[in-house]
Amino acid sequence: MAKDRLITPSYCFILAANFLLYFGFWLLIPVLPFYLSEFFQTGNSTIGIVLSCYTVAALCIRPFSGYLLDTFARKPLYLFAYFIFMMMFGGYLIAGSLTLFIIFRIIHGVSFGMVTVGGNTVVIDIMPSSRRGEGLGYYGLTNNTAMSIGPMFGLFLHDAGVSFATIFCYAFGSCILGFLCASLVKTPYKPPVKREPISLDRFILMKGLPAGFSLLLLSIPYGMTTNYVAMYARQIGLNTQTGFFFTFMAVGMAISRIFSGKLVDRGKITQVIIAGLYLVVCSFFLLSACVYLIQWNDTVCNILFFGIALLMGVGFGIMFPAFNTLFVNLAPNNQRGTATSTYLTSWDVGIGIGMLTGGYIAEISTFDKAYLFGACLTVVSALYFKLKVTPHYHKNKLR
Repeated sequence: MAKDRLITPSYCFILAANFLLYFGFWLLIPVLPFYLSEFFQTGNSTIGIVLSCYTVAALCIRPFSGYLLDTFARKPLYLFAYFIFMMMFGGYLIAGSLTLFIIFRIIHGVSFGMVTVGGNTVVIDIMPSSRRGEGLGYYGLTNNTAMSIGPMFGLFLHDAGVSFATIFCYAFGSCILGFLCASLVKTPYKPPVKREPISLDRFILMKGLPAGFSLLLLSIPYGMTTNYVAMYARQIGLNTQTGFFFTFMAVGMAISRIFSGKLVDRGKITQVIIAGLYLVVCSFFLLSACVYLIQWNDTVCNILFFGIALLMGVGFGIMFPAFNTLFVNLAPNNQRGTATSTYLTSWDVGIGIGMLTGGYIAEISTFDKAYLFGACLTVVSALYFKLKVTPHYHKNKLR
């Protein structure tokens, strides 16, 4: 049916814009710890604090960005945030001191918090509601595709001796192209809405807090992994191209997103999330065990290392569109932005905690202990989701 058509020019443009934004983002993620260590001679705990500034800044703006997107025209806000995000890569090129780098990092985080909420909300607006799970799955797939090649490309450039300035330029160029694609997206007319009195539920979806807590616990070890897995591999003596870890992880996400979105559209939201939780729990315990496995057989450890990435990718890939849809289903249509910002805020809080705790635990102990701590948190998340979040969702969902 025409009204259920998912693939439109605007949908394709926003997919491209999201891919190019995340390519610039993921390109730097595994490189920045080395940049801070080599260029500014910072320790692991300081690296964790500097990197977490980005996430904390994104966290602070996200509740307000949801309110702004629900109140004003969404596309102009989305484009404004995208432009600021793009320009901050240029800022890194002129950051000659750690203080200035932190300032740019904070501004970058604020714009990231706004542009990601804006993108998620705009893409929901331009897709048919009957295919929302599938559409969000493909939208998230662009992030996974960027994740599959961005970190690998960034680490390849770093290992080849390419300057950090050149690496920043690659990320800058990617976002320039993404901004052009974003400007070509056509959004439906949004009639003026009655301004509701300012209250807490205009910034945070209160009914989404239980699911948000479960998601937060999951994102702590995820934040440790995306930022420190290359340093962990180096610490335990794993001689391999760690950039491929992200590639295998993204392949797992891509495979799982293709079918998980369709299952979500059939109403199997909580079942999909629970299945993903089991896979993620196993993957983090195995990741923490690599420090012992390499002493037994480094070849087996190498194979398992990338197998863990694939398993982790499948687990998170299953859950992402399901969690996003869960939050949207708990909110009325005029609070889609708030629902999306609550979902992403929960994720960002955990990512920030993961950066801080991962760096701190590695400073006082080792990275494998950090991943063991993260694995224990995934168990708590799984139990909480099954016992608390699932019945709460079925009682309060609106669609």
